[in-house]
Amino acid sequence: MVVAIDGPSGVGKSTVASCAAQRTGFSYLNSGSFYRGITKTVLDSNLNPEDENDILKAAAACDFQLREGKILLNGQPLLAQSIQNDRVDRWVAVHSSIPKVRDLVNQKLRGIAQNRDIIVEGRDIGTVVFPQAELKIYLDANPGTRARRRYHQGVSQLEEEELRRRLEERDTLDRSKPFGRLEQAGDAQYIDTSDLTIDRVCAKVVDEILKRANLAGVESEI
Repeated sequence: MVVAIDGPSGVGKSTVASCAAQRTGFSYLNSGSFYRGITKTVLDSNLNPEDENDILKAAAACDFQLREGKILLNGQPLLAQSIQNDRVDRWVAVHSSIPKVRDLVNQKLRGIAQNRDIIVEGRDIGTVVFPQAELKIYLDANPGTRARRRYHQGVSQLEEEELRRRLEERDTLDRSKPFGRLEQAGDAQYIDTSDLTIDRVCAKVVDEILKRANLAGVESEI
């Protein structure tokens, strides 16, 4: 069973998806980590972050695997602190807007998800990557709430207002991509998380997974 969770940057997708996976026994996959891993590879290799050929070369060389709940990049754990920072934030939206990069990542996501009960989160999971997912959820929140959450995570050196401005710019870019744009699937369940705790959002998602899993006869650790 595939659960697709989509939504804009800073809405809490990763935290909610990880929480729901722990409570249900499903595997968890963060598609954004793949794009951030590619951007990190470009920057670490001193390639030109504006050159599409260099970006595609780096993307093709990235071997992603999921082992014991951890994403590995070329055999090494992909640590959050190495990809959740202002340096990677500066370029990841640009790199992830390249159709060939998205094709590569989508192929890797589908390969990892095969024969698994899995929760996959991103921005086009339910619309492009897994359009036939048994459950689709779209998480949302207003820009101010998202900027405040990101600020209090302590992963950025930027002030809250600058974070808000960048999130709004990211939204505009993500929603205008010619391929893999941010949008809600027609059959996705919409949850506005602005005034909800993470635990409450997680409980809502788990409830929906339980309903679908029971209907499909999925065996998990629920």
